[in-house]
Amino acid sequence: MGALLHEQPLLLLFVVGAAGSLLGSLRVRGFSLGVAAVLFVGLAVSALDATLALPDFVPQLGLVLFVYSVGVSGGPAFFSSLGRDALRTGAVALAGLSTGALLTVLLGRALHLGGATIAGLFAGSLTNTPALASVVEALRARGSSQLSDPVVGYSVAYPMGVLAVLLVMHLFGARSERPSTAPAPSAGLVTRTARVTADAVIGRPAEALARHEGWAVVFGRIERHGGVEVVGDLTVFERNDRVTVVGAADEVGRVVAALGGAAEAPLELDRSLLDFRRVFVSRAEVVGRAVDDVQREIAQRWGAQITRIRRGDVDVLPREGLVLEPGDRVRVLAPRDSLDALSHHFGDSYRAIAEVDVVTVGIGIALGLLLGRVELSPFPGLRLSLGVAGGPLVVGLVLGRLVRTGGLTWSMPYSASLTLRQFGLLLFFAGVGTRSGAAFARTAPTLQGATLFAVGALSTFASALTITLLGRRTPGLSPARLWGLLAGAHTQPAALSFAVDRTGSEEVNVGYAQTFPLATIAKILLAQVILAVLR
Repeated sequence: MGALLHEQPLLLLFVVGAAGSLLGSLRVRGFSLGVAAVLFVGLAVSALDATLALPDFVPQLGLVLFVYSVGVSGGPAFFSSLGRDALRTGAVALAGLSTGALLTVLLGRALHLGGATIAGLFAGSLTNTPALASVVEALRARGSSQLSDPVVGYSVAYPMGVLAVLLVMHLFGARSERPSTAPAPSAGLVTRTARVTADAVIGRPAEALARHEGWAVVFGRIERHGGVEVVGDLTVFERNDRVTVVGAADEVGRVVAALGGAAEAPLELDRSLLDFRRVFVSRAEVVGRAVDDVQREIAQRWGAQITRIRRGDVDVLPREGLVLEPGDRVRVLAPRDSLDALSHHFGDSYRAIAEVDVVTVGIGIALGLLLGRVELSPFPGLRLSLGVAGGPLVVGLVLGRLVRTGGLTWSMPYSASLTLRQFGLLLFFAGVGTRSGAAFARTAPTLQGATLFAVGALSTFASALTITLLGRRTPGLSPARLWGLLAGAHTQPAALSFAVDRTGSEEVNVGYAQTFPLATIAKILLAQVILAVLR
C-alpha cells in the first residue's frame, strides 16, 4: 500500500484528506478539530513512511485558495466595521498578539529552541495557518533544511491553542448579557402584526418615521379598509391600520409597542393578491448594488418590497448601504402577477451562483501573489513581505469590498467561497503534514515535545488573558464584542461558535469580523520577525 501511495500522490492526497475530514468531524464535549485533523493524519502517515510526501506545490496552492476566499468573503464586513472604535479594538488585539509572541521568544530562547521552531510554536499557539506558511516560505527562500521544524512546533501547540481560548472565555464569564429570567430571543428575524393607534405615528410616512426613530425593521404589508397592500416609502399610517413588522425580536417588540401595540390577530396573507418569493441574486446587473437602491427600483416598477435577505445560513435585514452579493436569497413581497418579472430581474439562477468565476479569481490571486513578493525593510537586516499568505488576503479584502469593477464581479457566492476555503485548507494541511511526519514522530513523545506543548500553551494563555483584561477596561467595548474580538485575534472559529452560543448576541460576530483580517496580517508579520531575529 505504501508503494502505491508513493507512486500516486493524488491518491495519497485524497486518502489523507478523507481520513482527516472523518476524524475532524468527531466531537468530544462539543469540541472537534475540524479540517485541522487533516494535518495530524498527514503527520501520522508520513511518520509511518517518510517517503509518503506530497509535492511542495500542493500546500502552497491550498493556502492561496484559502486566504483569498477568506479575504473576498470578509472584505465587506471588515471595512464596514472600521470606525472610531476600530483603533481601540485593534490596539487590544495587537497587544495580546505581541504578548504571545514575546513570551514565546523568551521561553524558546531560555530553552535553547531554534528560531524556526519558535516561529512555528507562535503560529500554532495562535492557531494561524497563514503565519505558519509565511515561516515555511521564508525558510524555503533561504534554502534552509529546517522546513519541518516550524510544522512540528505548530502541530504540538495547535490543540491547546484552541482549548486555552475556550477555557479563558469560560473562566472570565462569556455568558449571555440577558437577565436569567428573560426569555431567549428567537433566532433570526421574526414577523409581528401591529395595530396602529399611537397618536405620535398617525399621519407620518413609514420610511421617514423609521429613519427618524432609528428603527431597524422593515414594514411588509398593511391592511386598511379591508384591503391589503405592500408598504411603500410614502405609505402614511392611519388609525387602526394593521401592519406587519419584520426584524430582530427585541427590535420588533419595541416598534410594535411604539405603533400602538400588537394586533389582536396576525395579518394573514391572501396569496391570490399579494405573494412572496425567495429569489437568488445572480444577475450581474444587480450584484454589487446597494439593497436600498434596488428596493427603490423594484418599488417603482412592481410595487414590491424586500423584507429579508438570506446570506449563507443567516437571515439579515435590508439596510441602507448593504451590498447584494452573488448567492444572496432575497425575499420579495409583491403583487402575485409581478413575481416572475422580479425573479428575472434578480437572475434567480442556482447554477450561476454555484459556479466560481475563474477569470476574476485568477486575476485576484495573481495580484495578491505579486503584492506578496513586495519586500519591506523597516530596519537594517530585517526584510518582511506578506508572501503567498498575506498578499492574496489583502487583495481579497479590497476586492471583496469593491464587489464589482465594471463588468468584473469580485465577490464569490457563499457556497463557492466556503468550498474553496475548505478545499484550500485540506490541500495545505495534507501537504505540510505529509512532509513533516518523521520529524513530528521523533519530537512529540519526548521531553522536547512536552516542552514545546508547554511553551505553546503558555503563549496562548498569555495572549488570551492580555486581550481579555485590556478589553474589559476599554471604554465602549461590550462583553459580547470582547469575546468576538478574542476569537478574531486568535483567528479561531471554534471560539467564535462558543462565544455566540454562550452570549446569544450578534455583537460577537461584529467583534470577530473587525479583528480577524488585522490579526491574520499581524501574525504573518510577527512570525517573520521572530524568524528573522532568531536566525
